[in-house]
Amino acid sequence: MSYTPLISKILLSFIISSTVLYRYGNWFRHRIFVTITVLLAWFCSFLIIFALPLDIISTVYSQQNHTEINTIDNSTIEIIEEPWGNLPERVFINLWRTVYWSTQFLTWLVMPMMQSYIKAGDFTVKGKLKSALVDNAIYYGSYLLICGILLIYLALKPGIDLDWNKLKAIASSASNTWGLFLLVLLLGYSLVEAPRNFWNNSNASLKLTQYYFRAAKLSSDKCEAEETVDDVLESLQAISMAIRPGHYLYEPLETIMQKVPIELKDRMNRRQIPEDAPHDSPTEKSLIRLHRQTIKSLQVLQRTETQWNILVDKIFECEDNLKNQISRDKRFKRTFTKESNQLFGYICTPVVEWYWKCFVTPYCWKALAIITGIMSVAIVWSEVTFFSVSPPLSIFAVFVNAAKANYDYFMIEVISTFIILYLSFCAYSTVLKIKLLNLYYLAPHHQTNEHSLIFSGMMFSRLTPALCLNFLGLIHMDSHVIHSQIQETSYTKIMGHMDVIGIISHGFNIYFPMAILIFCLATYFSLGSRFLSMLGFHQFVGDEEMTTDLVEEGRELIKREKRKRQRAEESSNRRKELQDRLPSTGRFRQNNTNEADRPSEQLESSRIRDSYNLETYNRTTYTGDDIDTRFPPVEDDLDARFGASTGFGRNSQNLDTRFADGYQSEGRRVGIPPRGIFDDV
Repeated sequence: MSYTPLISKILLSFIISSTVLYRYGNWFRHRIFVTITVLLAWFCSFLIIFALPLDIISTVYSQQNHTEINTIDNSTIEIIEEPWGNLPERVFINLWRTVYWSTQFLTWLVMPMMQSYIKAGDFTVKGKLKSALVDNAIYYGSYLLICGILLIYLALKPGIDLDWNKLKAIASSASNTWGLFLLVLLLGYSLVEAPRNFWNNSNASLKLTQYYFRAAKLSSDKCEAEETVDDVLESLQAISMAIRPGHYLYEPLETIMQKVPIELKDRMNRRQIPEDAPHDSPTEKSLIRLHRQTIKSLQVLQRTETQWNILVDKIFECEDNLKNQISRDKRFKRTFTKESNQLFGYICTPVVEWYWKCFVTPYCWKALAIITGIMSVAIVWSEVTFFSVSPPLSIFAVFVNAAKANYDYFMIEVISTFIILYLSFCAYSTVLKIKLLNLYYLAPHHQTNEHSLIFSGMMFSRLTPALCLNFLGLIHMDSHVIHSQIQETSYTKIMGHMDVIGIISHGFNIYFPMAILIFCLATYFSLGSRFLSMLGFHQFVGDEEMTTDLVEEGRELIKREKRKRQRAEESSNRRKELQDRLPSTGRFRQNNTNEADRPSEQLESSRIRDSYNLETYNRTTYTGDDIDTRFPPVEDDLDARFGASTGFGRNSQNLDTRFADGYQSEGRRVGIPPRGIFDDV
């Protein structure tokens, strides 16, 4: 018996959750309580995944010991070697009780309130809390109604005595039922789509066509987001003309204005108010509504800008791969130079990069697609047949039973971990890529907003317990699946069982696998995409005329974007050449004269106009040292545009200190980061 495996699993879960959160979130700009809550939700979810195999081998060891004791006779007693990760039952009972109910408390109470609090437009803590309660009234009311109906049903049903343990089991069963239905949707899609995506990644031409299609759709979303922001700016400009310094609503208006990036604020100030604009006297309720619209519109615009930059980089990379595949030189050449450290450039030479990206990578994608395809087929077969116990038809149950017969606890742990990780990959990868109503999207490179992070934490916390419950059914370690008395794992003792509520348990073993099989078939034949395309939602369907038109539109958009970046790169190169030619001493020193700065400012202004197609861009406060000329300008461009609204930026010294980013420069932090709990109040 050793606590080392459990402690190592706890540390591994924390490292993975913090690393993923660091990649998608922004620790230095997001509110502290949001970062801690999401980290705790992700940590508990990963801990369930990695610690459950230890619970399984401890339960198997206890089962076999109990069987040996019951069958002892005068024959020789076979000594069973204790597994390294075996722990007392009370350890897992306390662990699952803490982890499970913590995640349930976070996902059903804390995080929904946090979501509503963040997007509330009120200007006081009391007002934000009140708006959050009102926003969640329907959400909580529907659950209370369902719980009330179930309690009345159980109270009227003879033979059932409701006590505290029964109520806890009912609550856990209701939560697990919600998670299982969500799991059906996610697994039915990802078990087919994951191997298909891996196989399509080996075909650079097909992948590029899909990227062009996505670029056309994303461009329309981006234009729509910009129009929405323009409407909000027009309303802000009209209200700012009516509210002057000294007005009792001037301070709330300044709170809204501080969220608007500098570039958008300059555009708003240059715009002329239309004559037919309403001149009604603003009220506090109208400012609260406008504040909420400002937060939402800026988040959507920042999300679309991030998606566009990431997608354009992928398309350029894919185009480079296609061009280099037919190259006889066998040296990888890029359209745009990419910065890399000296050590990486020494190891990854153009020849090595060509062989890796043009020769080795396609075969790696195909091998990964074959492996995941076999795993998906095995999972679907096991889902459909997991209710058959004698003989066991579930492939994973057969493997685990064989390992049990040989007392191979290490193999049981390896098999369990591998299967759970693949199920988690299929489910979580779909959650990470989900785009629901253009509100939730997890973007890497620290570009995810707080609202989307909280949504992902809620999804992980609701999905993980149900996923592990489903896995225990696949390997026949849930007595309510195999309908026989066996020693339960500590995990199932804490979370309860589906048969507490008769409405849910009756026929569930039949309909659940059938639903997964139906969704897998629908995904394989792209029935969902074809149905959405018939309803007018553009989907990538290869044999439709609309798909071809959108692909051509996306190709033209990328050509235009490439010309912009090429002009910007040429402009920056001319700027660097000019700086190299100018002497840095004497009367031509740049720090002492304005003549040397003027050409640099003109070239820099031309670069920004060419890069982002801004015909009215006249900002001249930037100097050559303020603008980074690296390409592609993914994070830096967003930093400059959304510094105050989304927490990205380095040139926001003129803003209020709560939103400025002067504390963070070149990876160093100076002073207290502006991420207080009540930034808006």
